[in-house]
This record gives sequence, structure tokens and C-alpha cells, in this order.
Amino acid sequence: MTTRTILVTGASSGIGRAVAERFLAEGWTVGLLARRAPLLAEIAEGHRRAVVLPCDVTDPEAVTAAFAQFSSEARRLDVLFNNAGIFTPPGTIDEIALEDWFTAVNVNLNGMFLCARAAFAQMRAQAPQGGRIINNGSIAAHVPRPQSAPYAATKAAVTGLTKSLSLDGRAFDIACGQIDIGNARTSMVADLAQRQAEADPDGPALDSFDVADAAASVLHMAQLPPEANVQFMTLMATKMPYIGRG
Repeated sequence: MTTRTILVTGASSGIGRAVAERFLAEGWTVGLLARRAPLLAEIAEGHRRAVVLPCDVTDPEAVTAAFAQFSSEARRLDVLFNNAGIFTPPGTIDEIALEDWFTAVNVNLNGMFLCARAAFAQMRAQAPQGGRIINNGSIAAHVPRPQSAPYAATKAAVTGLTKSLSLDGRAFDIACGQIDIGNARTSMVADLAQRQAEADPDGPALDSFDVADAAASVLHMAQLPPEANVQFMTLMATKMPYIGRG
């Protein structure tokens, strides 16, 4: 049986790392794409099917080269987990540094676009044609936290990108879906929990869940047959105040 292939962006930490490690454990050929090469090498150690791809997702030429390298080594690209993203310092819109806004847009939206573009081109050109793109959105696109305009706005834009890719990919057997994750235990969520506790020491703790469950959900989406697609999945800590009235 031919080994299936996936390229994971933002693979050096957090959800991206958890996903990359799960797919390696399942026997997939995994492209590990992120800026921090030493961390990628650490993840790849002992895995002959890991392909280390140091790359800044905001650099168009670097993205094109990384996808070409992976496709050359792995022979094809079955799945892209389009995951790389950042959370900029909190503040109301008048307090947010313009540099932070432009950085958020560049990583969370431009980076997503560039990687989806490179994946789409490869999936369209390969034989047999087709593949699957899974965008990592966020429940922040629907119910943002206070003082998170750059993150919420860019993640809402990712949802629009997902819908367009899903529509345009039909002619080429390219499926596109999105997973919106709320409070998987990563370093980013740990920072949010700490800030919440400092702001309201007597308030409830931030509910969260094991990041391994997020990786398992991405695996489920990736393993579906070509005729089936999870268009949108919301995965969150059970007791998060996502539904209800404040």
C-alpha cells in the first residue's frame, strides 16, 4: 500500500506538532514546515518518513520551494494541514500596535493563502489529481475573546478562504475543510489561562482539553475517502462558554 502524505505548517509546536507526531505514528510521510529548524529536526528524529522543511510561511518564494521539495521527495501531496498562526498581544483596537496587526495578517491570512495556493497547484497537477486541504481556523472567528481583533479578524477571513477553496477545488477533486479548535492545551492556551487568572484571580479556571484529541480529529478528517469531506468541525473544551448568554 502506498504511504499517504501530509504537509503540516506550524509543525514545530502546539497543535501543529501534535498533528505531525500523530501522523508520523500512523505511518504517513509528513512534511514538517516551520521556521525553527532545530525543533523540526527534533520531531523528525527516528522517523524516516519525516521531511524537514524550514520555511517562513509569509515568504512566497520560500513556500513555493518548500512545497516543491516535499512533493519531489514524497512523490505527491495528499493532505495539507494549513495550521501556522500567531496570537498577538491583547488590546482594544486603539491600543493595538500597527506592527502587530500587520504581523497577524501576514502570518494568519497571507501565510494560509500562500500555503493553500502551493498545495492547490500541486494537487491539481499531480496524477491522480486531487487531495485535501484542512485549514486550522478558530472559534474566535465566531465568538472572539475580548481584545483580540487581529486574531479574530484573520481567523474569520480563513473561513472565507476555506469556502472558496472548497468551491474551486471541486473541478480538480480537491476537498477543503476547516477545524475550529477552542482551548486545546498548548503553550498559547497556557499563556491565555495565566492572563485570565491574573486579571480575575477569583474567576473560574480556563477550561481546556488534551491537544492529542485535536490531532485525532485532524486525522479523522484526513482519512476520509475522496467523496466525503468534513466542511467545518468545531472542537472545544466541553465547558467553554461558547454557547449561551452572558
